[in-house]
Amino acid sequence: MRLIYVMDPMCGWCYGFQPELELFLAKYPHAQVNWIMGGLAPDTDQPMVQALRETISSYWHQIESKTKVSFNHDFWRLNTPIRATYQACRAVIAAQSIRENSAMDMAKAIQRAYYQLAQNPSLDDTLIACAGSIGLDKPKFQELLGCAQTQTQLRQHLELTRRLRVSGFPALFYVNEQDNAYPLTLGFCCAAELEQRFGQLLTE
Repeated sequence: MRLIYVMDPMCGWCYGFQPELELFLAKYPHAQVNWIMGGLAPDTDQPMVQALRETISSYWHQIESKTKVSFNHDFWRLNTPIRATYQACRAVIAAQSIRENSAMDMAKAIQRAYYQLAQNPSLDDTLIACAGSIGLDKPKFQELLGCAQTQTQLRQHLELTRRLRVSGFPALFYVNEQDNAYPLTLGFCCAAELEQRFGQLLTE
């Protein structure tokens, strides 16, 4: 069983979806999941404007009301938010390059730092600490985070995201033996809904 999961570690809905994804995957322990970084917001060093801060912080309350996750809202008081997620995406790619099957661990470490510990995942220091928290060699990770190879891989991830016509996250696809990708969800849904849609695909 092959799946493609298109996400961004700084996407609040992906954070809300993570427990549901894990519930679904628990039923398919041998599933191969290709974690694709969708790139929510390109690189910038400019602080987030106040209106955008208020919009995104309001999304966090919406996600809390609909999912099983909680947010540390102190983030907005303790940090200077930057609307840039590509570096966090490169961090997941770099982690996967160092240790196979570590994309989920790294994405979850970034989500924990951001949403639970109120740390700024747009900063390299935060991402390096996340890498260390899942047992990766921090100097090696830092080297890969800034290298051309990782940037090239991110461009490939973004291109696949476009080819799959993903316009929002999370997005989960089932890939059949003919390499055709079928969406199980384009946006948040619960594990039971994923299971139902997967069952329908297999019977079609």
